[in-house]
Amino acid sequence: MGSAAGRHPGGCGSTGAATRHEKHHFFSFKEEADATVARVRTTTSLSDMRDVNVVIECVSENEALKKRIFGELDEILQPKAILASNTSSISITRLAAATQRPKQVIGMHFMNPPPIMKLVEIVRGMATDDNVFATVKCLAERFNKVVICSRDYPGFIVNRVLMPMINEAFFALLEGVGTPQDIDTGMKLGTNQPMGPLALADLIGLDTFLSIMHTLHEGLGDSKYRPCPLLIQYVDAGWLGCKTGRGVFQYNSAL
Repeated sequence: MGSAAGRHPGGCGSTGAATRHEKHHFFSFKEEADATVARVRTTTSLSDMRDVNVVIECVSENEALKKRIFGELDEILQPKAILASNTSSISITRLAAATQRPKQVIGMHFMNPPPIMKLVEIVRGMATDDNVFATVKCLAERFNKVVICSRDYPGFIVNRVLMPMINEAFFALLEGVGTPQDIDTGMKLGTNQPMGPLALADLIGLDTFLSIMHTLHEGLGDSKYRPCPLLIQYVDAGWLGCKTGRGVFQYNSAL
């Protein structure tokens, strides 16, 4: 077997070259990663953002909290700075109205988890300027993201379709149609989804998911968006998913 391996095209020599290439690739990647981290600055003070050109807000899905932060940033930032929200369902038009720069407010919804998911959903408010839209779209593309554009309706495109599907999975669980494992396995293998709806809800956070369902229900006024009572019970119990160690499923530790 040893001699056969020696006669194989590109034997030991090519293995060594491949190893050197892999090491070079690893160190190049590490250098790039280290350089990126070196450019990152952290702060707990909004006033430190006074000179930035674009702010992407990523706080929890709470409209009052987002409005308060946008109002404070509006007073701190330079006049031409852009305010982008990572909201997954809240009206960009309403967030913009909390500022004196509604033309420079836009939605920039990254899918979770952002380092893996390729999509960014850009949402224009009623007053969003064309140049602001073009700037944010260009920024997302610089992040190597695929961009889709949504009108400013509750849930936008992705969550308008996705969240009711997950909510229906909770109704199926509530009514005893299937176990959590069978519901998720059925949706993964039957519809080619990488993650079942109940596990995805746990990853998102059941409290965040419930907030989005409330936004859809209140904003669209249709009973088909009514949050499942079982989902509400889970949130009331503090079973919020991966981050608390328990949601629909149990986890070894909280995130």
